[in-house]
Amino acid sequence: MTKLWGGRFQKSAENWVDEFGASIGFDQQLVLEDIEGSVAHVTMLGHQGILDSKDVEQILGGLHELKSKAEAGELEFSVANEDIHLNIEKMLTDLIGPVGGKLHTGRSRNDQVATDMHLFLKKRVVEVVGLIETFQKTILDKAEQHVETIAPGYTHLQRAQPISFAHHLMAYFWMLERDKERFNESMKRIDILPLGAGAMAGTTFPIDREKSAELLGFSKVYANSMDAVSDRDFIVEFLSNSSLLMTHLSRFAEEIIIWSTDEFKFIELDDAFSTGSSIMPQKKNPDMAELIRGKTGRVYGNLIGLLTVLKGTPLTYNKDMQEDKEGMFDTVHTIIGALKIFEGMIRTMTVNTERLHSAVHSDFSNATELADYLATKGMPFREAHEVTGKLVFTCIQKGIYLLDLPIEDMKKESNLIEEDVYDVLKPEAAVRRRHSLGGTGFDQVRLQLEKAKACL
Repeated sequence: MTKLWGGRFQKSAENWVDEFGASIGFDQQLVLEDIEGSVAHVTMLGHQGILDSKDVEQILGGLHELKSKAEAGELEFSVANEDIHLNIEKMLTDLIGPVGGKLHTGRSRNDQVATDMHLFLKKRVVEVVGLIETFQKTILDKAEQHVETIAPGYTHLQRAQPISFAHHLMAYFWMLERDKERFNESMKRIDILPLGAGAMAGTTFPIDREKSAELLGFSKVYANSMDAVSDRDFIVEFLSNSSLLMTHLSRFAEEIIIWSTDEFKFIELDDAFSTGSSIMPQKKNPDMAELIRGKTGRVYGNLIGLLTVLKGTPLTYNKDMQEDKEGMFDTVHTIIGALKIFEGMIRTMTVNTERLHSAVHSDFSNATELADYLATKGMPFREAHEVTGKLVFTCIQKGIYLLDLPIEDMKKESNLIEEDVYDVLKPEAAVRRRHSLGGTGFDQVRLQLEKAKACL
C-alpha cells in the first residue's frame, strides 16, 4: 500500500518493520479526539478562506460520517496506515475522494497528535475529578455514621491512642481533596492548544490559531511552535498526579486488608468485593483491595517510563514520543477502575463496632491520658511520662490494663493520682477531650465533617 507520505521513498519497509513502528494498535483510542480536532481545523480553514466552502462542507460531511461509525464501533483500522491520523485521513479520502487530502492543509501529524492528547486528557481529568468527589462523598457518609465509634489509632502499626473511627476515615477524604486539587490545577497546562504549530515551525498558510482554540474549547494556544509539538509535561503531570492518587488508594487498601483479617476483624467487606480460595473453603480474600495496591506499581512505572523517554530527546518531535500514549491510556484505565472499585468497597463494607470497642478497652492506648493528667496537676511532662511508663510496666507484669490497676498501686508512683483518673482513662473520655483544631475529639470531627461538606 502506498504511504500517504511516501513520495520521497523508493523502497517499502518490510511488514514487520511497519508493525513495529505502527501505533494504531493503541492510539485508535484517540479516534474521537482526532476527528474532533479535524472538524475544528477544517472549519478554521474555511473561516480563513484557505479552503472554499464546498470543500469544507464535503470534508465535514465525511468527518461526521466517520464519527458516527467510530461511535458505533464500525471503523476498521490498518497497520499499513501507521497511526490514527493517517487511518482517518485514508478513510476520509476513500469516502469523499481526493478532496479529503485537503484536510491536512496547514497541519502536521506533530501538532495533530499533541492536540488529540490534550483533548483526551481534558475529558479524562474531568471524569477522574468527578469519581474522586463521588468517593469522597462515600467516605463522608460512612464517617458520619461513626463519629462516636472509638477505634485504636496507630503509629508504627502499634497501638498509640484511641480515636474516632470517623477521624481515621476522614484522613483519606483530605488526601483525596489534595488529589482533586492537583488534577484541577493541571488543567491549566492541559488546556493549551498546540494545533497550528505545524511540524515545528508554524505554517505559511494564514491560519487562525485562536479560532481553532475557540472551536475546540481551549483557553489559550502555545506561544512557541517548537514547544507546542514537543511538550509532554502535561502528560507527565497527569501521571504524577495519578501516582500520588494511587499512593493514597494503596495506603487505604493496605488498611482495609489489615482490618479485614481475623487478627483485627475491624471490618468486613461485601462479598461483591471479595473472592474465595480454590482449595480453602473458609477463605474470604480482599482481592480488590490487594489488586489496587498492586496496580499502584504499574502507574508508577508509567510515570518513570515517560520521564525516561523524554529526558534525552532534542527539540522538537522525535519518534520516541510515540511511547507517551500507552502509559497514559493504561493509567487512565487503572485509576478510573480503582476509584470505582474503592468507592463501592467502602460504601458496602460493614464496620464491626463491637470489635473496635473491645480493642480500645484491651490496650495501653490511654497511657498518654495518664501522662497528661499528671502534667495538668503540675508534674513536668517528662516526669509524668516516666511515671506512666512504670505503671504500664506494672500492668504488664500483672496481666491487666490501666483501667484495672488499683488506685493504691497508682499512688505508689505518684500521690497526685486520685480516683478521678479512671474517668480520664476511659477511651471515650480520651477521645472526647481532644478539642484541638483538627483533632479527634467528637466536636472537632463534626466540625471537620462540615468543612468537608463545604469542599464538595
